[in-house]
Amino acid sequence: MSQSFQDDQRARRALLANMRQQLLTPADAIVGYGQILREEAARIGGDDLAEDLACIAAAAQALYSLVDQRLGEDTARELSLSGEVDEAQRILRHDFRNPLNAIKGYGEMVLEDLEGLNGQTLTPDVVKLLGEVNRLLAQLDDIIDFSRLFDGDGSNAALAQSSATASDILDTVRPVAGAPITAAEAGRILVVDDIEANRELLSRRLGREGHDVAVAAGGVEALEMLRRDEFDLVLLDLMMPDLNGFEVLAQMKADDDLRNVPAIMISALNEMDSVIRCIEAGAEDYLSKPFDPVLLRARINACLEKKLWRDRENLYLDQLEVEKAKNEKLLLSILPGKVVERLNKGETIIADRFDDVSVLISDLVGFTEFSAGTPPADLVEYLNWLFSHFDILASELEVEKVKTIGDSYMVVAGMPQARADHAQAAARMALGMMEALEKVNAEIGQTFRARIGIHSGPAVAGIIGTHRFVYDVWGDTVNVASRLEGSSLASRIQISEYTANQLGSGFALEPRGGIEIKGKGRMNTFFLNSG
Repeated sequence: MSQSFQDDQRARRALLANMRQQLLTPADAIVGYGQILREEAARIGGDDLAEDLACIAAAAQALYSLVDQRLGEDTARELSLSGEVDEAQRILRHDFRNPLNAIKGYGEMVLEDLEGLNGQTLTPDVVKLLGEVNRLLAQLDDIIDFSRLFDGDGSNAALAQSSATASDILDTVRPVAGAPITAAEAGRILVVDDIEANRELLSRRLGREGHDVAVAAGGVEALEMLRRDEFDLVLLDLMMPDLNGFEVLAQMKADDDLRNVPAIMISALNEMDSVIRCIEAGAEDYLSKPFDPVLLRARINACLEKKLWRDRENLYLDQLEVEKAKNEKLLLSILPGKVVERLNKGETIIADRFDDVSVLISDLVGFTEFSAGTPPADLVEYLNWLFSHFDILASELEVEKVKTIGDSYMVVAGMPQARADHAQAAARMALGMMEALEKVNAEIGQTFRARIGIHSGPAVAGIIGTHRFVYDVWGDTVNVASRLEGSSLASRIQISEYTANQLGSGFALEPRGGIEIKGKGRMNTFFLNSG
């Protein structure tokens, strides 16, 4: 089969598809107006009009079926084989006029009958229906012109000027990877069609269903509206002059802000290839004109239902992310960040040994007696105020707050991430805590004093508990630090000799001499005065 022959056949199919489209579009509008007229007449009790309106609906459907059947894809092949182009053209023009004349005649009779009835709501639609009929009758001879399919020697001269068909458009568009509502629940729908009658019919029908409807006369306008406003659904015509439906769909699916807006393609072309490629390109559905009202409602409601569930799912996912962030923040307030990372990775048992850390334990002098005669709210408020200052300081110095027990506050430097300057960090923390205590005392009018003990050495840390778990530290280093705090003096920071040796220069130390430490015997200690 020669390339020239293939080109001829393709061009003829393109011209026939264009011819078919020019006839199906007004035929679809006529069918739609006929359906609306019958529904409105039933609503206002126009029983006398029922018979004529039924005849209009039957003739409109016959017209549509005639176009659909007589201008199919095989017509060009049949005409080229028979050679009876002029005769076929004459017969088609005659056959198409029969239902059009019937619709016109019945429509004019209905219009006359409405003059004696309270039919103001029907008159505009009858006038529009007759307008579509008259326009189609006036253009029929020009539309059905088979001479464009063949020139004198049988070659195709119309290839260069043929209008784009669905197949042509499909060749240029590649699928783009994407992305319960009840019938009574409304959605915001954008109707996109370059034919005014089609836009009006769809808008009327959807508005009657309770939907909020906006219209666009072309693809460019539709994209502008989609980027400006929010829509739950787009009814998108396939054949449009400025930007066809496939191109609009492709741009929607390539846009992160629009890819989740569902689109239903609408077209007078009922080719399976068109349907498949539309769905592959990301369309939710494909509807052929004329629409069956019940099917239209069902498809739209199904699409809106999916959109609603998708939106709800995204909302729940967003809420889960918010809750996850809250939980993460809560975990970070009670556990070290590195430990939280390990828990998130699935570790269930966390226990680590550290060769050298510095443990700081503080206690308020006389706080037990103070708490006995103080209202609970005042007591908690004071501790919260004081420990909040300590927390800020611990965060700044990057030392780990382990826990508070009553008025006791415990931090460790050098875990869960080892650091060489753990002793210096603990010393700065202790000096900062003393300054913070004086500041809080001045603000609330109290005279509390603190004792602090610091010791350095090995320790074991890990998580204990299942429901109210905590990150805790164990070992001889912790015990010694506790003994140093207990044997310290008010407003003094007592440190072990081992910690003092690690501090080096830059800190003012005052030797205290040897003191008895339970479980350890006599130990040399120092008071930390400044640093």
